[in-house]
Amino acid sequence: MLLTVYLFLTGVTSTICAQDTIPVTPADTIVTAGDSIIHFEGDAMIFAGDSVISALDSTLLHHKDSVFVSFSDSAITAISTKEEIAVVKKDATSFKPNPKTAYLVAAIFPGFGQFYNRQYWKLPIVYGGLMGCAYAVTWNNKTYQDYKTAYFDIMADAKADPKGEDPDSWHQSWQDYTTSDADAAAKLHNTTFQNTLKNRKDYFRRYRDLSIIIGVGLYLIFIADAYVDAQMFDFDVSPDLSFRLTPEFRPETLANSHSFGVNICMTF
Repeated sequence: MLLTVYLFLTGVTSTICAQDTIPVTPADTIVTAGDSIIHFEGDAMIFAGDSVISALDSTLLHHKDSVFVSFSDSAITAISTKEEIAVVKKDATSFKPNPKTAYLVAAIFPGFGQFYNRQYWKLPIVYGGLMGCAYAVTWNNKTYQDYKTAYFDIMADAKADPKGEDPDSWHQSWQDYTTSDADAAAKLHNTTFQNTLKNRKDYFRRYRDLSIIIGVGLYLIFIADAYVDAQMFDFDVSPDLSFRLTPEFRPETLANSHSFGVNICMTF
């Protein structure tokens, strides 16, 4: 019996050395291979030793200090192991947005790109910004049209009635900006009043156009935001991604004297 076990273990070790692979079924077991220990807990593997060779639902390939794990229903994971490492089986059904789909739906209907990326907190920003621009465009355009009509009407009335003797033929649009009929008669040929109507017309037209430009800019920004969010969805934003400041001392050499300084290190 002992001889059989010894031959079996010798055969397993030989297979490992020759092929660098060994199939193992996931179970709550402990498997040893050479100097390595593989501990299975459900769908997780915990390794200890300088190198491991194992598999979950498939085959794990060992090459030098790297371990390549291939699962039948998930992506390939590559790790480098020197100390104890835990590898957890990846879920193939985890959500990963498609950048092309994200910007297409965002272009067709604003806000759908953020909704597709599951960035629900951005929806109030999207619709608040676009609705604000829409309101600004509507209000400025209405006021612009009112002043435009009043300006053209007073210019037409001043030309048709040079002496201001026929108030019944005057348009009401520009008279709405006066306080009484007497003021209307006095302002029919008043160039200052006419220029005021013209300046206000130009003012609200400018801000209407500016509101349109801002609205289009926000629309394009929200499309770009949906695309970038989908593209960088699984980007590592852990605390390890940071700048670190460390003191540095350079000893004296033949070319330079000793010096003190600060070393800036970025981990990514």
